[in-house]
Amino acid sequence: MNYIENIYVCLAAPLLVAVLCLRGSRRSHTLFLLGGMTACILSSYASTYLVNVILANPVTSVTEVAPIVEEVMKFVPVLFYLIVFEPPREEIIENALMVSIGFATFENVCYLTGSGSEHFLRILIRGFGTGTMHVVCGAIISFGIVYLWDRSWLRVVGTVGLLTVSITYHAVFNLLVSQTGAPAVVGYSISLLIVILVVVVGRTISKRRGNPAEKSV
Repeated sequence: MNYIENIYVCLAAPLLVAVLCLRGSRRSHTLFLLGGMTACILSSYASTYLVNVILANPVTSVTEVAPIVEEVMKFVPVLFYLIVFEPPREEIIENALMVSIGFATFENVCYLTGSGSEHFLRILIRGFGTGTMHVVCGAIISFGIVYLWDRSWLRVVGTVGLLTVSITYHAVFNLLVSQTGAPAVVGYSISLLIVILVVVVGRTISKRRGNPAEKSV
């Protein structure tokens, strides 16, 4: 049996100690990493409950129940942070991504304990594929929310829209990787390609902004 509560305690304990010892942004990053792990374990409880209540089949649970529950759970600590602390934009993006990283990390650990770790290539592909999928979903929310949150008339509609986009992307990913062959390859690859593209474009834009010659043109 996969005792995810015991796994959570073992992983969360050193992070809690780190939160007490660290200061500034390091503390908030660690705290949101822990928040992502907490969102993951709560998502597993909520998803299991909903699947049993609506008697969902495996396809429905993977493509409908899990994406909705997980994306909403990942957004809860970010929403609390926005409402209570009203942080600057940079901190919103960084901490929202840390929630996604914590979620993906704990999910991968639970997958290892439940499915074994003897197949290195499969674990490597899943680790990067699933991890980047959660990061992409977190990026959709974080980068979008920093521009919407300053406009009160867009907060509710924009937030629902961003959640819908991330849920849809998550559902498509789950649908692809639950298959075999080419669909699974596409599912695992698309997240990595998106992250690489965003990093390359972001660095290109940063270099151009920092080049005085190009600014004067």
